[in-house]
Amino acid sequence: MQGRLHSIETMGLVDGPGIRTIFFLQGCPLRCAYCHNPDSQNMFSQKHISPEEVLKTASKYKAYYNRTGGGVTFSGGEPLLQGEFLVETLKLLKENGFNTAIDTSGYGDSKYYDEILKYTDVVLLDIKHFDSPGYKALTGKSMNGFYEFASKLDSFKGKVWIRHVMVPGLTDNEASINKLFHEIAPLAHIIEKIEVLPYHKMGLEKYEQLGMPYTMTDVEEMNEDKAKYYENLLNSMLLEEKEEVLARKNII
Repeated sequence: MQGRLHSIETMGLVDGPGIRTIFFLQGCPLRCAYCHNPDSQNMFSQKHISPEEVLKTASKYKAYYNRTGGGVTFSGGEPLLQGEFLVETLKLLKENGFNTAIDTSGYGDSKYYDEILKYTDVVLLDIKHFDSPGYKALTGKSMNGFYEFASKLDSFKGKVWIRHVMVPGLTDNEASINKLFHEIAPLAHIIEKIEVLPYHKMGLEKYEQLGMPYTMTDVEEMNEDKAKYYENLLNSMLLEEKEEVLARKNII
């Protein structure tokens, strides 16, 4: 079993808890207008990696993971697109005592979702938009795939981090934030935190190199302070929702 690999980042600090090794897998069914890794979208890769090679690479850094609560994260592209490889690799990592995470938009081969989640400790779930029209305009897909994966999280035993790339003029307002939270509120009991990532143009050069059109050249980069304000607002809403859920349980 070989996975299609885009790249590897060692000693990562933002894609899950602690220090992590991130395996970026090749291929993604979405075509996000702001994608900063357009070269990872297709399924053609000159690099391949086996579950055993993933384990060997990760094992070099296990001392760092143990000290920081870190581990291994699979990102992309879209890791769920390589479901069979992901199941085998996650299972092998768990058998050897590694914390595991997937960074996903929720689009992939659904027949592997249950097994993937069985061997995953943290799901970093990317929410592109709060409704189907906006989601399709931004990614080229409906939200149906996202909802299918999200429904599997009802019985997930691990933790969820919600991520949202905030784009000026799209979701940088309280009305949008309220709608966005409404989409994730049913998962509040397993959501550990919400991250708002400011839209940036750091991937623009890749589009030029690949000869691909970039449709958001006129959109300004997101103000980081404003993004942080909405991140704090979302996390406050999350805390309130958790407290309400707990209160309801105590009443029952």
